[in-house]
Amino acid sequence: MKNNIFIYIGIFLFVFSSTLYTQDSESADYRIGPKDILEISVFGLDELNRTVRVSEEGKITLPLLGEVEVQGLTAAQVENKLGEFLEKDYLQDPQVTVFIREHLSKIVYVDGAVRSPGTYELIGQQRLMHIITKAGGLSAEAGDDINVIRTYPDGTTDTLRISIDELYLDGDADLNIPLEPNDSVHVPIDKVINVYVMGEVRSPGALEVKRSNIPTLLQAISQAGGFAERASKGGVKIKRVDENGKEIIIKVNVKDIEKGKKDDIQLKENDVVIVPESFF
Repeated sequence: MKNNIFIYIGIFLFVFSSTLYTQDSESADYRIGPKDILEISVFGLDELNRTVRVSEEGKITLPLLGEVEVQGLTAAQVENKLGEFLEKDYLQDPQVTVFIREHLSKIVYVDGAVRSPGTYELIGQQRLMHIITKAGGLSAEAGDDINVIRTYPDGTTDTLRISIDELYLDGDADLNIPLEPNDSVHVPIDKVINVYVMGEVRSPGALEVKRSNIPTLLQAISQAGGFAERASKGGVKIKRVDENGKEIIIKVNVKDIEKGKKDDIQLKENDVVIVPESFF
């Protein structure tokens, strides 16, 4: 996962640029709903210049006009509707402008291992990668999957699990699903931790690994470049701190593991593997 982060950044930049291009056209098609906030201005009729919130019933209330049904209309359609009402009794050829300041009737929630978790407006049809991009992209702590939690009209919920590698690296378009209002996008955090391989290996030091993918003893030695020429495979030790804070030493003959006589050992967070030097 760590090695893939630069690929994700490149994809993030591409998706971000395409998002900027498509969002303006999608906003023009946006259908107004409850809780949306509209800015209305009418040239020559200052008492109608105001910011209003759409009610739960899908209506706005304006001086002179009273309640006006706007749910399901685009901003342009609301402009035409208000213009028709005003032309009947108040203005000749009224110039009405409607701007949707906040699209609160259609939002999605993004949290977890993204750079800017929060609530995001769903303008037009937007897909999973666009919303992840709006949230700043995946952080280095992202796990292997993205969970999309969807609530249906009957109150039931379903969780769609999307593989990050299949979505971003393999480019599986079917996984870039269109989102729906009130979807929750959760990227589980898979913390980066350390295990240490010291002594007679080719690249001793700390290994940064994901908590969900901590290596075994042989895997860790392999990631540290393998045994050096003078390594003593029979005298390997694992230093570990137990639940009570006490240090314990696990002695391992790696030859027995390589021959299949004993099982490989699963390492734990902050384990220190020490490979001693052989003097024979």
